[in-house]
Amino acid sequence: MSEPEKRIALLIDADNAPASKIEEVLAEVARHGVANVRRAYGNWKSPSLKGWEAVLHEYAIRPIQQFAYSRGKNASDMAMVIDAMDLLYARNLDGFAIVSSDADFTPLVMRLLTDGVKVYGFGEKKTPDPFVNACSKFTYLEALGQAHASPPDAHPEGATTGEAGEAGSEARPRKTGAEMRSDTKLVNLLRRAVASAEGEDGWSHLGPVGSQIGNQASFDPRNYGYGKLSDLLAAIGLFEMKKDGKSSYVRALAKKPVAKQATKRAAKTGNTTPA
Repeated sequence: MSEPEKRIALLIDADNAPASKIEEVLAEVARHGVANVRRAYGNWKSPSLKGWEAVLHEYAIRPIQQFAYSRGKNASDMAMVIDAMDLLYARNLDGFAIVSSDADFTPLVMRLLTDGVKVYGFGEKKTPDPFVNACSKFTYLEALGQAHASPPDAHPEGATTGEAGEAGSEARPRKTGAEMRSDTKLVNLLRRAVASAEGEDGWSHLGPVGSQIGNQASFDPRNYGYGKLSDLLAAIGLFEMKKDGKSSYVRALAKKPVAKQATKRAAKTGNTTPA
């Protein structure tokens, strides 16, 4: 017997999200469940929201009108937070998808998580880190727009990390192995996840590795330009990959001894005198 579809509320901060990406956002949300609540918040009298007005009916999104009660203040944010809490207390949802590049929603995300629901965030690259890191999973809008990914359960190896088809990896410029290795936070995240799933033979199944990453942090390999977690692990140059039938495995490469690294550096500079 198949599990019932997860029910997700899609809440859009229209003032801080581009209408041009709504189709891709809906496709991404569909990977996790059905968006049976779809609402977009804003002052629909504002000319800046004309782009959203054109797609609301097409995608069955309910516009929530919120006038600005005072200049310079965004009353839409407050209305969206109130609705989110009402939906949470109704206890008939499994998750929330919040579309915004505004870090003011970070406390809302943290509150929703305490009730055990997943929060999927979508925003532009300019989105502040606190909001990005608070979400169960955050995907940059710039990473969407290419070939749609497979449903999460279709590929256990990358199910929780937003694994997508190879074509989707071209949505954003790929970071090189050197660039990713210089990202200490990313390197530590990957090393810890691989170590936590390590078997007696020293290899880690990619499925548990992806689950561990998803439990630790908001992570999507497409944000680095890679459609699959396995592609990112192979490109970063710190891990060894192997396939066994349909299963994928990974293990950390042995670190080079410090003495050898120092010798190589000395040889390059022509200084071979021992320190």
